[in-house]
Amino acid sequence: MARLSVNLNKIALLRNSRRTGVPDVLRFGRIAHDAGADGLTTHPRPDERHIRRSDVRDLAELTRPWRPGFELNLEGYPDRRFLDIVAEIKPEQCTLVPDSPDAFTSEEGWKLDAAQHRLVDQALAELKPLGCRIILFIDPDPAAVAPVHNTGADGIEIYTGSYAAAFRAGDSAALLRNCAAAAVRAAELGLIVNIGHDLNLENLPPLIAALPPVAEASIGHELTADALVMGFAAAVRAYKAALSGGAVA
Repeated sequence: MARLSVNLNKIALLRNSRRTGVPDVLRFGRIAHDAGADGLTTHPRPDERHIRRSDVRDLAELTRPWRPGFELNLEGYPDRRFLDIVAEIKPEQCTLVPDSPDAFTSEEGWKLDAAQHRLVDQALAELKPLGCRIILFIDPDPAAVAPVHNTGADGIEIYTGSYAAAFRAGDSAALLRNCAAAAVRAAELGLIVNIGHDLNLENLPPLIAALPPVAEASIGHELTADALVMGFAAAVRAYKAALSGGAVA
C-alpha cells in the first residue's frame, strides 16, 4: 500500500495569517501521526509564506521518536538555503523541485537540460552522503523518467496537478495513461514512484488503480480542505483508505 505523507504547508499558511501561533503545526503533525499517516512533508520556501525553517526543526524534533518508520520528507528547490536545511535536518526523503523560490506553487517537473542537470548533479553530490532518499519531481511523461535515472536519484514524484485538472473537467483518460506510462517506465528502471499535487478522495482511487505500485503520495491542500468538513484525523484516515483501495467514509 502506498504511504501517505501529510503536507503541513496549509496548516502553517493559516497559522501565519495571525500572530497567535494558531493552528499549531506541531499539534497537527502529531494528529497526522496518531491517525495513521506514514510521514510528514514540508516545503520551506525562502519567503516562509507557510512552513518556516523553525517549523522544520521543530517537526524534526517532534518526529524523532517515530523515525525512521515515520518519515520526514523535505521538498524544495536545491538552492544553498534549502540544501543547508536538509543537511541540518537529515530527513528520510528529499524531493527536489525545479520551480524558482518565488513560484506560486510547484506546477512542472524537471526538464534536465544542461543547466538543470548541473544543478541536480551538484545537489545530489551533497545530499547522497546524508543518507536520505532523493526524489525528482517530473511531469507525467514517460520520456522524463530515463533522465532522472541517469542522475543517480532514487526515484520520481509524478506531478499530478494536470491529471487532477483533467479529472475536474471530466476528461482525465489521457492524463491517467500518461501518469501510468511514466510510473511503468520508472518501475522498469528500478526507480521509486511517488505521486503528488491536487490529489483528493475522488481522483486518487482511479489513479492508484491505474498505476503500478506507488511508494508514497504526498497530500496537503485537498486533505486540509476536507479536514475543514470532517476533521483532520478523519481526513487522514480517509486518505489512507483511498490509497489502499478501501472505502472512503
